Amino acid sequence: MTKTTLAALPDPHGFSSDPLTDVLRAGARELIQQAVEAELAALLDAHGRETTEDGRARLVRHGHLPEREVMTGIGPVAVKVPRVRDRGGEAEKIRFTSSILPPYLRKAKFIEELLPWLYLKGISTGDFQEALAALLGPNAAGLSSTTISRLKADWWDEYERWQRRDLSARRFVYIWADGVYFRPRMAEEKQCVLVLIGADEWGRKEIIGLADGYRESTQSWRELLLDLQRRGLTHVPDLAIGDGALGFWNALREVFGATKEQRCWFHKTGNVLNAMPKSVQAKAKGHLHDIWQAETRVDAAAAFDFFVATYGVKYDKAVAKLVKDREVLLSFYDFPAEHWKHIRTSNPIESIFATVRHRTGKTRGCLSRKTGLAMAFRLMMSAQTKWRKLDGANRLPEIVQGIAFKDGIKQLQAAA
Repeated sequence: MTKTTLAALPDPHGFSSDPLTDVLRAGARELIQQAVEAELAALLDAHGRETTEDGRARLVRHGHLPEREVMTGIGPVAVKVPRVRDRGGEAEKIRFTSSILPPYLRKAKFIEELLPWLYLKGISTGDFQEALAALLGPNAAGLSSTTISRLKADWWDEYERWQRRDLSARRFVYIWADGVYFRPRMAEEKQCVLVLIGADEWGRKEIIGLADGYRESTQSWRELLLDLQRRGLTHVPDLAIGDGALGFWNALREVFGATKEQRCWFHKTGNVLNAMPKSVQAKAKGHLHDIWQAETRVDAAAAFDFFVATYGVKYDKAVAKLVKDREVLLSFYDFPAEHWKHIRTSNPIESIFATVRHRTGKTRGCLSRKTGLAMAFRLMMSAQTKWRKLDGANRLPEIVQGIAFKDGIKQLQAAA
């Protein structure tokens, strides 16, 4: 008997489960059920003393709602939500609504974060169901192209509500600004997304502005800043950080004139080195680092002068790019040293949009205004939940109080 040497290949359209996944899914179901039962127990305890006219308990358990599946990161998990019966007669009915399993929940939050990520990785709307089936199993139901389109519409509605939120109670010490271009361009030529991230007096970072603009123009930034001011952001930020090429700075001076300016060292280093031959870039980069890594402003000024003297004769265009922003490159010395690593660059925005920029020529055509903004908003909202507070958060109230810092060190107040 001839022994076959052919091996059967797995069905590329199939989904093979494994015992570990089954165990995880069963455990997830049990944990969800326990959490929902705990919610119900709290409701029953809250109304435990309420009775009907004949002395019976007013609120009692009344079976379960029909079982449904919730799509999660480990596939579909079957869940059942208990029901209650209110015997209160004419009184307003007491109902049980789980905060963990709302009535219309069909997908865990993870799935909604996965969808824009897949889209920006180059998967078209029509291919979502196949891609999600490969990741989550064949039961990734309800995630058709129609559902994806509906979700994108929901994200746009969520973005518009966010754009109208009240900011009157907010106080931001630092703001970072940048204009982000999509490789698959947006519908209008030179259209980009203008982004503002703020750090409040407790050191928490959050997105405070997100809008589309034309070529990062002063007018586009002015409209964004004025809109924030109109919605209550009247406390002037203490320091703004961004690239020197932005039209943002002219708009900032018009709307928040008292805000100090800090140019991004990451962008400035790239701009200066791009104007120099590659043979000297490594050495010049080290000398640039000597400036912004200096312990004091005096040491930074000395390193600055050394760079100008060393490279100014042969590479005058490169040095001119540095010299024109000398003062606003060193503003960080007037703020706590614990914050320097946060405020010397606009990296908070750059790192977030690395995923957005990663989607290259895979997009067919271009992104519409709504799609571009909705995707950017959804991804940033997801990223925001994972942001860490600023180091040295205890220093922020001191800045708010107007306490001066020199070379990153708090200055003692003069006696009255």
